[in-house]
Amino acid sequence: MNSQLQLKTSDGVSRVTIDHGDEAIALSELLARRGTPLNTRCGGRGLCKGCEVLLEAGAVRERQTGITAHADPAPHRAIRACQVGVMLNQPASIAIPPRSLLRHEPAVVAEFKLGVPWAQDPIEPNARFGAAVDVGTTTVALLLADLTSGASIGGASAFNAQVRFGEDVLTRIQRCREDASAVAALQRAIAIETLQPLLEEACAAADISPSQVGVMTVAANTTMQHLLAGIDPSPLGIYPFTPVFLGHRTYAPPELGLAFGGPGARVHLLPGPAAYVGADLAAGVVATGMLYREGLSVLVDVGTNGEIIVQSGGRLLGCATAAGPAFEGAGLTSGSRGVRGAIERIRLEAHPYVAQVGIIGDAVQPLGICGSAYVDFLGEARRTGIVGEKGRFTAAFAATAGDALVPDDYGRKLRLHARGLSGPIWISELDISRLLQAKAAIAAGLCTLLKKIGRTPAEVDRLFLAGGFGMHLSLDHAVACGLLPGFTPAQIEVVGNTSLGGAFLALNDRNALAEMETVCGRLETIELNLEPDFEGAFIDHLMLPG
Repeated sequence: MNSQLQLKTSDGVSRVTIDHGDEAIALSELLARRGTPLNTRCGGRGLCKGCEVLLEAGAVRERQTGITAHADPAPHRAIRACQVGVMLNQPASIAIPPRSLLRHEPAVVAEFKLGVPWAQDPIEPNARFGAAVDVGTTTVALLLADLTSGASIGGASAFNAQVRFGEDVLTRIQRCREDASAVAALQRAIAIETLQPLLEEACAAADISPSQVGVMTVAANTTMQHLLAGIDPSPLGIYPFTPVFLGHRTYAPPELGLAFGGPGARVHLLPGPAAYVGADLAAGVVATGMLYREGLSVLVDVGTNGEIIVQSGGRLLGCATAAGPAFEGAGLTSGSRGVRGAIERIRLEAHPYVAQVGIIGDAVQPLGICGSAYVDFLGEARRTGIVGEKGRFTAAFAATAGDALVPDDYGRKLRLHARGLSGPIWISELDISRLLQAKAAIAAGLCTLLKKIGRTPAEVDRLFLAGGFGMHLSLDHAVACGLLPGFTPAQIEVVGNTSLGGAFLALNDRNALAEMETVCGRLETIELNLEPDFEGAFIDHLMLPG
């Protein structure tokens, strides 16, 4: 096999000529091996358009059907790279739109608010420097600390290299069930391809050597903890969803494929309460101080997964919601992760139709739409009468929208921006439907937990909104679209990356580890599919509020 990656053209499109290929290898895998990874967001199952490319010349063969697809002169044939292979001795030329590439810099949140005091009593008293890490399903953030003072001395962040194996934890679990070699590949992706480079980057910025770092604390969801440890997470994908481990574990760095510190260096995997409410949430409960707060408090983390914890009088209830990765842009017409170039803010007017957008990094041509902008759209489109309560474009708006609103395969779609990097930026009625399902899952989970303890949103003293998504969210629009139903912006406190905050606390104060273990022992995990009120609440929240 040989591929030649040509220079990007002025329109931002990358073009690759593959001289000869191997039909047994997916085009997406071939490109990844040649240093051009794509957005295989569904794990290469052909369920999304994340890896869609254009066949400009030559031919490819569909791996499932064996049908040969030839290039069309114009417009060029769109193909899903995970579903085709390049034929032996038959060159093919591929154009890769910018939003199909996995090269964009993620907008990772490494800031957090700590709601508790902490002592300078490091988890490894003999270590001079330490690293706190939040391993998210999509992104990873690392913070370097001087343990003699507790001061942060540097940090780094990046995509979790596992994203090429699938967008969410269920896809990666399924990959492990189907392929015995996947566990090792996923461990390598997080440890060697992600954590080690981030540690080296942070150390270089702080002018120290990785050999001087004596300890690392890791907060992550339960699946990510298993994969970092090199343990098959397959049991998490089958009822009764039993983890191999939940408690605090320590490893020497080489056991995980990491290289830092001396013989006494340790990696601490922090404890988690349950299969789908992991160490990242236990860390968040401790970081916010909600474990010991008087009054009713709630922690909501809407990322690639959605988790909710309610605290009332010392009682803790938690759940995970099946929101899916829609708020990461997966499966949506112009969806994007929160990367440089993504639209993050939307303001709409209906008559005449005007869409004003804010773009991460102030780029002129947007790459796509990320989650915070989709929440803006739901709130703004309902406010202006562009869409009705069921998420369909209204007749009144359609009558004046002109060519901004056009038919598509599943209804209609609205042009949000005429000149995106990969063409016009659209929001379709199918996109809105998927967003409503995601927001309904969060809203129904939140209301179900509160109802279970006989309380209402109005009685909540503080809702802590955690994670990178929460940092960029418009609280007014989150309430208006029903993502946080029954709340007011005044009740909500944006607290940032509380998973990283908890890992930082544990690094500097060993008592934080004991508090996380208390959370794990006290948390009652609620399985929403077994709750009689959940289905009705989910259906109710599929609507947009009036």
